[in-house]
Amino acid sequence: MGKEAIKVDRRGAVFEVTLDRPKANAIDNETSRAMGDIFAGFRDDPSLHVAIVTGGTGRFFSAGWDLKAAAEGVRPDSDYGVGGFGGLQELPGLNKPVIAAVNGMAVGGGFELALSCDIILASDQARFALPEIKAGTLADAATVKLPKRMPYHVAMELLLVGRWMEVEEAKHWGVVNEIVPHDQLMPRAREVADLLAAGPQLVFAAIKEVARTAENRTFQETMDLINGGKLATVQRLYNSADQLEGAKAFAAKRGPEWKGQ
Repeated sequence: MGKEAIKVDRRGAVFEVTLDRPKANAIDNETSRAMGDIFAGFRDDPSLHVAIVTGGTGRFFSAGWDLKAAAEGVRPDSDYGVGGFGGLQELPGLNKPVIAAVNGMAVGGGFELALSCDIILASDQARFALPEIKAGTLADAATVKLPKRMPYHVAMELLLVGRWMEVEEAKHWGVVNEIVPHDQLMPRAREVADLLAAGPQLVFAAIKEVARTAENRTFQETMDLINGGKLATVQRLYNSADQLEGAKAFAAKRGPEWKGQ
């Protein structure tokens, strides 16, 4: 189905991506490659500042990897496209905020898709699971990310047992930012997106690059890169008109006018 399974909508500087592949919004190779192309387009479009990712109508945000394709012999290490599985988790240079609006069950790669976002808002009908262990395969991205996002022993239980995690537990462990009544999920996601879209885009880009750089480095190594002028987004910020505008606005006790320059 590819791009036919993905609905996109531009609302000012906000880009909404809806995975709509009934019944469970599962992701096969073709869909993943299409998602990567779509998110790369978002990354490269200067008029777009923030993205929201959600699932189509139904019970699922996403069931993750399409097991029907797996049963037909498609390998889990196949070509997922420029952004890796789901188009986000390995997309290089993505320095814009992405919000996951988890509207239902986020299972396996669907959970990993949410973990690839910067902010996770979840419906009160959301649930999470990593059942790959029961299918004899590896939840690779979740195995890398989840023990860093919640207590190690709880993350390992989810990975080793494949049990369900209710949305309240996910909030308790800090895996989701906020639980929202189901019919208010998208309005709330759009509210947060509008807040970010009006914010300092150069600062957001620097935050994302610094955070990404720090994942595999010590504190001092990362600070040395920042102070040595080795991170492009930080250098652009420090030499920008927005940096000066922020300081002037703070001193004058007025709201800043961000230009992204």
